[in-house]
Amino acid sequence: MRLKTLFFLLIVRPLLLLFGGIRTEGIERLPHRGPAILVANHNSHLDTLALMSLFPAATLPRVRPVAARDYFYATPLRRFVSERLVGILPLERRGVKKRGGHHPLDPLAEALDRGEILIIYPEGSRGEPGELRPFKSGFAHLAKMRSNVPVIPVEIKGTDRALPKDEALWVPFIIDIHIGEACYYNGTVREFTRRVERFFKAPSDGS
Repeated sequence: MRLKTLFFLLIVRPLLLLFGGIRTEGIERLPHRGPAILVANHNSHLDTLALMSLFPAATLPRVRPVAARDYFYATPLRRFVSERLVGILPLERRGVKKRGGHHPLDPLAEALDRGEILIIYPEGSRGEPGELRPFKSGFAHLAKMRSNVPVIPVEIKGTDRALPKDEALWVPFIIDIHIGEACYYNGTVREFTRRVERFFKAPSDGS
């Protein structure tokens, strides 16, 4: 069994249960196979661990959070955790402009072609607790490149209290994860970005 799968089964899931657990809405919409794009809000490093912990063990190896190479590969330890335990898909932070004949999103499109499930945080980086920052359009450009791939919005609440930005102490707090209906790219990049973003601005039941 892969190191990544063992990490989530033996360490992440027990810790999440010990520190409050996760309440889910729409868990049946979570894809068990790719390709798929999950678009989530981002307030804490716990976001990725909590969301990935919901996947069956057989699916985990194909779940790839998209993250900035310059940050998560900055030290050998950070790179080991990011690459071997979490399985990030590193992205150069260059925007969506073509450089040298290659599109910066090509590695993500190729991952989708391999049947992987990508987790993308369109706010760019962790925001302030409870605050939703305007979405960047990178995920919409990717969805346009692979318009047959479902885009699934995922709202995460509570991680900003359990492990706030720039804090190292994890405190007990229930995490709520709301998985929305899958949608497919249409219209323009700007329209699709705003369409997905509206899911996170709409009031959700039980939150």
